[in-house]
Amino acid sequence: MDEQKAVDRFRKQVVEPSQTKLVILDFWAEWCGPCKAIAPMLEKVAAEYADKGVVLAKVDVDEEKFIASQFQVQSIPTIYAMFQGQPVADLTPMRSESQLKQALDQLLEQLPVQAGAHDGEGADQMAQMEAQVAQMIEAGEAMLAGEEKDQALELFTQLATQAPPPIAQRPDVQSGYIRALVANDQADAAKAAHDALPEEVQNDAAVKQAYSAIELAGQQVDDSELKNLRAAAAERPADTDAQLAFAEAAFAAGERDEAAEVLLRAIEGGGEEGNEAAKAKLLQIFEAVGLEDPWVSAQRRKLSLILFG
Repeated sequence: MDEQKAVDRFRKQVVEPSQTKLVILDFWAEWCGPCKAIAPMLEKVAAEYADKGVVLAKVDVDEEKFIASQFQVQSIPTIYAMFQGQPVADLTPMRSESQLKQALDQLLEQLPVQAGAHDGEGADQMAQMEAQVAQMIEAGEAMLAGEEKDQALELFTQLATQAPPPIAQRPDVQSGYIRALVANDQADAAKAAHDALPEEVQNDAAVKQAYSAIELAGQQVDDSELKNLRAAAAERPADTDAQLAFAEAAFAAGERDEAAEVLLRAIEGGGEEGNEAAKAKLLQIFEAVGLEDPWVSAQRRKLSLILFG
């Protein structure tokens, strides 16, 4: 039944549109930093090529494991071009905007793709504005990853507090702003900024993930309590709660290597419940640090080896 539902979703989101359109099919996951790094480029190119009949569809490999298995996805990101229900090109190697556009141009010359309708200059201006905002957000994320915390906060403050509401209220803007405040030891200001957001923005996944940075910053314990939590985790390796409690405290104390090691062991050796809980906590830490941070990249590789073998 679950597999049939997955097939039905895929048919509606990918197969049916691909009957007349060229679908960029992006296999990704929340824990995959390279997936999130390439996503703005995919979205930008898809928007620019919308008038030519190109659309973007995304498949979360954690949520749609059956679909990913049917495509024999071994690593992510994996990106295909789909037309009339069939993969017509592997776009995974196309990591730059120019490479992707060149591949799409070639496909559009060969396939009877129906061009999409457009609304002229207004659509072009909107696409340009979206591209500019995406570039600024990307720059801010790079600053956070590169420990340029002051500059990141300045940029995200400009976007979140000085830009027009359609930009300022974007979840990815608010997510960066909250994490930049936390990175600059302004957890209280980050909490206030979060609480001032409309409910629908607070409920966005990107903002929820950013809020985890505030939560993790508040898990401070003294040295004695940290020692006790470390001992409890070592004595009860199958106790998920003990592993999570120590990982949280260790990360808040600046021992992020130790926190990650504990969670990776739990993911690799725990049961289904423990596996998911530990993975969720590790992803929360990734978000708090910043997905482009070199440390996060190293931990992601370890996680990928565990999950994909």
